[in-house]
Amino acid sequence: VQLQASGGGLVQAGGSLRLSCAASGTLFSSCIMGWYRQAPGKQRELVAAITSVGSTSYAESVKGRFTISRDNDKNTVYLQMNSLKPGDTGVYYCNAKRALAYWWGQGTLVTVSS
Repeated sequence: VQLQASGGGLVQAGGSLRLSCAASGTLFSSCIMGWYRQAPGKQRELVAAITSVGSTSYAESVKGRFTISRDNDKNTVYLQMNSLKPGDTGVYYCNAKRALAYWWGQGTLVTVSS
């Protein structure tokens, strides 16, 4: 599985961004898809995940503000980010997991200014 993330950018606090991650290959629909982020000087952390059947989970810090979704026909997973805060700044990576295998995308930078 190859993953291509896009949609990052610079936004003011309170604004919104929508990240997309397009996957190649035929395994996408059976993968658990996740969005991770890595802030400067910090470890990579899980932000949101969605199973193959659409069950979702979120980090406490983004609950109520971020929404993960997927379109299996387009092999794409999305992260809608609303009410962005400076603390949301970081490089966002998409991840695909299937059984014991996992794949990472290249990351897209999100910068939230105060």
